[in-house]
Amino acid sequence: MTTTGQSVSKGALRTATIAWLIAAVYYFYQYVLRSAPGVMMPQLSEAFGISSMAVASMVGLFYFGYSPFSLVAGVAMDQLGPRKVIPIGAACVGVGALLFSTGNNDLASIGRLLQGAGGVFALIGAVYIATQNFPAERAATLIGATQMFGMAGGSAGQFAVGPAMGAGLSWSGFWVFMGIAGLVIAVLLFLLLPKRAAAKQPAGDWKKNAISALVIVFKNPQSILCGMIAGLLFIPTTIFDMVWGVRYLQEAQGMDYGTAVLRSAAVPFGWIIGCPLLGYVSDRMGRRKPVIAVAGLVLLACLGWILYGDRDVFPPYSIGLIAGIASGAAMVPYTIIKEANPKEVSGTATGVINFLNFTFSALLIPVFGWILTKVSGGTTSRTLEHYQDTFEPLMYGVAVAVLLTFFLKETGSGGNKNRNR
Repeated sequence: MTTTGQSVSKGALRTATIAWLIAAVYYFYQYVLRSAPGVMMPQLSEAFGISSMAVASMVGLFYFGYSPFSLVAGVAMDQLGPRKVIPIGAACVGVGALLFSTGNNDLASIGRLLQGAGGVFALIGAVYIATQNFPAERAATLIGATQMFGMAGGSAGQFAVGPAMGAGLSWSGFWVFMGIAGLVIAVLLFLLLPKRAAAKQPAGDWKKNAISALVIVFKNPQSILCGMIAGLLFIPTTIFDMVWGVRYLQEAQGMDYGTAVLRSAAVPFGWIIGCPLLGYVSDRMGRRKPVIAVAGLVLLACLGWILYGDRDVFPPYSIGLIAGIASGAAMVPYTIIKEANPKEVSGTATGVINFLNFTFSALLIPVFGWILTKVSGGTTSRTLEHYQDTFEPLMYGVAVAVLLTFFLKETGSGGNKNRNR
């Protein structure tokens, strides 16, 4: 099944393309659910009878499911293959959305955890299919294209859901519809994922194989570096934009709800451009590290301007768009970790970096909510200074990510001759 570095028949390539595309569409769907709460925070707060801070914590439960199940998904992909596990993940997301629609705090919390636990199979499945069935020189491009689907969903979860709710769509109606859609997607995945995309089960005890794969990846210092860099580049999107972006623009910048939704959606729209673009640039250069470092510096500058700059200096949406494009570099470490580890643990490697990446979000979403509450004194009338004090550490995190990049080993094709120096 593995075709890296080998010629691939047109039939096999067509089958792999279909498998990857189906998984990528599922990734689009789960990302809509991931980002949609950001545009309905007031409605959710009223429906559940809790503060916006408590809603943010409930929404953040997605990452407490997503992060640990990254390891499960990665190992399952290596042991069982995509066709046996991705449809189950989609079904979990659908059930989770239906539970969230009930308006019951406990059921909604369980539902949000299920959305995260099931949603992780989309990215890991799509990346696994791409890297196991296409030449290595296309790896970063395909992984970037996979994330493009996800961020298209993230953008749609803001700029499409927000206006729909403004036009009268109820928050619960949205979640019921998306829950049913998830179950339909699960059925389609089971029927349409080609058997050829499934992995061959390794010989021996699968538990020992799974543990061995995790040990191999976690013992590699490059794996840890990849996870830290990806996480630090990604949290400005997952925490600042997707959770607090709309509220920040309304409260700190004085924008109306509709404008704030569209401005916030510019960031994930930038990912739609940046993920495949930066992956393609990395593949063309044969280098991974320079792409991460330069994009990280651009992201740092954008965050500084968003928090401290004059919003009227640059054209509307431009800074958010550029920030999204630059933060797309967070997907390049997903290529590096697969190149820095043995190929037989490919799925596990993706699971590990996803685990490390989204552990940042899972742990820090409530922390940032707590900081914002503390600096604002618990008031609902938050000012620009409150947001600056709360989210300035994101800038330090991006700076650390850029510095850590220099400790990575270059795995791109253009760096082969320098790897063993």
